[in-house]
Amino acid sequence: MLLRHLTVALGLVGLCATPTLAAETPGVTATEIKIGSIFPFSGPASSLGNTGKGLIAYVKSINDRGGISGRKIDFITYDDAYSPPKAVEQARKLAESDEVAFMFGQLGTPSNAATIKYLNGKKIPDAFIMTGANKFANFQEYPYTTTGLPSYDTEARVYARFAGKSYPNGKIAILFQNDDLGKDFVNAFKDVLKDKAAAQLTAIGYEITDPTVDSQIVNLKASGAQSLLIAATPKFAAQALRKLNDIGWKPLTMINMVSSSVSATLQPVGLDKVEGVVSAAFFKDPNDPKWADDAGMKEYRAFFDKYLAGSDFADLNYLTGFQQGKILEQLLNQCGNDLTRDNVVKQSRSIRGLQLPTALPGIVVNTDSGNSKAWTQLQLQRWNGTVWEAFGDVLSGAE
Repeated sequence: MLLRHLTVALGLVGLCATPTLAAETPGVTATEIKIGSIFPFSGPASSLGNTGKGLIAYVKSINDRGGISGRKIDFITYDDAYSPPKAVEQARKLAESDEVAFMFGQLGTPSNAATIKYLNGKKIPDAFIMTGANKFANFQEYPYTTTGLPSYDTEARVYARFAGKSYPNGKIAILFQNDDLGKDFVNAFKDVLKDKAAAQLTAIGYEITDPTVDSQIVNLKASGAQSLLIAATPKFAAQALRKLNDIGWKPLTMINMVSSSVSATLQPVGLDKVEGVVSAAFFKDPNDPKWADDAGMKEYRAFFDKYLAGSDFADLNYLTGFQQGKILEQLLNQCGNDLTRDNVVKQSRSIRGLQLPTALPGIVVNTDSGNSKAWTQLQLQRWNGTVWEAFGDVLSGAE
């Protein structure tokens, strides 16, 4: 399903393709560049599709700022319903029928796992994909791919160390999605715990086709764990948090960033019922009043009011889409007049010290020839019943 097919002007300095460039680079002409992406606009992870809607809106905002040299972005997005076979179908359509210059921001671990070899095999830049699965950052295996989320390995190590400090030698339970998303979290915890993992860690998976995760939560409670990590997508994270309340289990509860959205995860459970839940972030929470007068948040609110009017401002997925749009803009600006696929890949690994207006202070986008990850820093945050409150220092997976 084609959600939108946007043609928008791109404001990039000096971005005028030569006739030779236009002829040699698929998806690039003197007046246009085609960029493709795939999102779960429907299906079990449809709430994450709002990231795509935020990115689409940002591309439109570039157009409304006038653009430069008449170049337009033809931004083509399709729905895969969080289904790997559908993702493959859509990726082939974008590459072979739409002939996009490159892919940007495809969302979903299972979907990217299904398409990454095809896109790399076609030598199509697969820029800043929205998944933290650690294997996708292996640029030796996937030389055309960069990632747009902190790796699940980095995130998991932050949680594992926090749980260890909170309950030294305490038991830890993990509810995980049974794919690369969840397995990265489990493997990172095992690595941090080392020889204590067998005695301290209980991990139970779920399939995205499961109707609920109620039985998994009941079984995890039986482990006697003091800490619980929920490594899931929003639908299942909300189910897990609801079941915790139903059975009166109150461990130190941590949820992965993918499921930290207020509207998609916390509100369905009840904001007062999830007080004390811990997550991590690399961005400012638009619901936190402490950012009300922040220049970056004012910029985001103005953007939101104009391009996403009527949407839920509390939904962090839209903010993620906004940040992705900023990275796309930076990438294309750095490419300048050279929009060859090789240069898109080179520039995606050459973003230095990019401070986005909605990123937390001290957290920047840094990529280089040895790093395919846009984000490698995080800060812990705790839900206080009203907003997420950041605490502690900026951390990395190595700390």
